[in-house]
Amino acid sequence: MGMDATELAHGLFRILETGAPALAAEVVHEDFRNREAAVSPTACALPGPAGVLASSAWMRSAFSDLRFPVLGIAHNDEQVWLRLRMQGRQTGPFVRFRDGALDQAIPPTGRDIDFEQIHVLDLRDGKVVGHEAVRDDMTMLGQLGIFPPSPATALRMLAWRVTGKAARAAEDVTTKAAEAAAGLHRENPGQSH
Repeated sequence: MGMDATELAHGLFRILETGAPALAAEVVHEDFRNREAAVSPTACALPGPAGVLASSAWMRSAFSDLRFPVLGIAHNDEQVWLRLRMQGRQTGPFVRFRDGALDQAIPPTGRDIDFEQIHVLDLRDGKVVGHEAVRDDMTMLGQLGIFPPSPATALRMLAWRVTGKAARAAEDVTTKAAEAAAGLHRENPGQSH
């Protein structure tokens, strides 16, 4: 028996929290598209469960204890609307991309994030087939101490670029996302999907 709309929505965010391939296969349609993948490693734009698993690896590489508690949910037969919070601690570099290339790498801050988002999920054939979001990224950047940038923060980010740490962080998270998309996991290198 398939999941209802609410279970599918909760399942999608559980995948982002855990990177669970079996749950991704159960929840995510093979034609899944993520409109928000533009700032992610290229593997996050892959269709189907692969792209969701890549997005999970990308986000979990930056934020430990990643959680998405749902504050409200509404749905019809074709869409689910969620209001939720994104919570976690930035323990790894948070790398954002533009057109597949490094745009910004935020060095680990050790700071907690906790901010609201609204997500719209499209449903088809009993699975999630599309995703778009309205996120409060300015609040997240403020919680990380990046916006508005202090001189010390700006110098630290510049140093990361000049020394190549930003590029290495982008390469690392791109590799992690691609491995997750292929069903590979660092914890279980022999496991494939």
